[in-house]
Amino acid sequence: MGKSLKLLCKDSAACVADPGQTRFDLLTRGALSASSCLLPSDGSCHSDSMAAARAEAKEHENSHNNCLIQLANPHVAAMKEDILYHFNLSTSTCDFPAMFGDVKFVCVGGSPSRMKKFIRYIAGELGLDHPGEEYPNICVGTDRFAMYKVGPVLSVSHGMGVPSIAIMLHELIKLLYHAKCSNVSVIRIGTSGGIGLEPGSVVITRQAVDACFKPEFEQIVLGKRVVRNTDMDEQLVQELMQCSADLKEFTTVVGNTICSLDFYEGQGRLDGAICFYTEKDKQAYLQAAQAAGIRNIEMESSVFASMCRTCGLRAAVVCVTYLDRLKGDQITSPHEVLAEYEQRPQRLVSHFIKKSLGKV
Repeated sequence: MGKSLKLLCKDSAACVADPGQTRFDLLTRGALSASSCLLPSDGSCHSDSMAAARAEAKEHENSHNNCLIQLANPHVAAMKEDILYHFNLSTSTCDFPAMFGDVKFVCVGGSPSRMKKFIRYIAGELGLDHPGEEYPNICVGTDRFAMYKVGPVLSVSHGMGVPSIAIMLHELIKLLYHAKCSNVSVIRIGTSGGIGLEPGSVVITRQAVDACFKPEFEQIVLGKRVVRNTDMDEQLVQELMQCSADLKEFTTVVGNTICSLDFYEGQGRLDGAICFYTEKDKQAYLQAAQAAGIRNIEMESSVFASMCRTCGLRAAVVCVTYLDRLKGDQITSPHEVLAEYEQRPQRLVSHFIKKSLGKV
């Protein structure tokens, strides 16, 4: 695949708006400084240095830290105004660098209420929470998505399924571009059905695969089939796995994830309104998936991996498993148990954020 996006770095600083001119003046302001470098779409900085491997790795890290996001779309730069319709935000009415320029971590999940809970949680973990603190929905005026921010962390809901998260990601990536953000990690935190894992286990996705176990995302663009890669950022995967080892709180595995287009037939469930296969058929499919290194099933990871990779963003998917699909289809655990399971990816990602910021 061609290098469809480049991250271009140059000396810059985030513009800071007059707080009286924006309804979001409560958001944290920040300035960005950067030095020149060029990043290919896999997020790695090119270096001509022949220094030792350790020095080169350090240079890679420093370069990545200072690279600004550029879009894989030349048309946006020519637009006088960019309306992020589903966020109810516009470049003509909002100062994106002032509002979002300090963002380094974007956490996304299906449910608006879950993402609001997460922003409250991470605020406390980072010492940014205060008694009576409110975290208003930045996307006020629309019920499509919800967005919350504290410090360098943005928390965004994406709804359910590939079409919904794809819409959100287009506008999120443009938001980060207009805000002149650098060194951003995007992590989906969610729930899933496990394959051969005890309920409550956490899966960090290495590759998102389709229902035929192929590591690709297929989309029809202008009547033509376009296939893109669905690898996650391997370094980020390993960093998250190390964070789980630091915590030692729950079972965490790295594996591949099926991204299904459906909750019922697409995932081999026997309890939907339509089903023309048997329990034996289902078991054969899930066992084949397990043998192929697949550890869970959800509904967003392929387009998430594809779009983030195409746009040079470090990306990871961290999902807890609610049940072992080899043993059943319906989620029967008590609500309080599921609520604790739901917090596990949040605790893992929170530890990663704190560790990245030197707060551990």
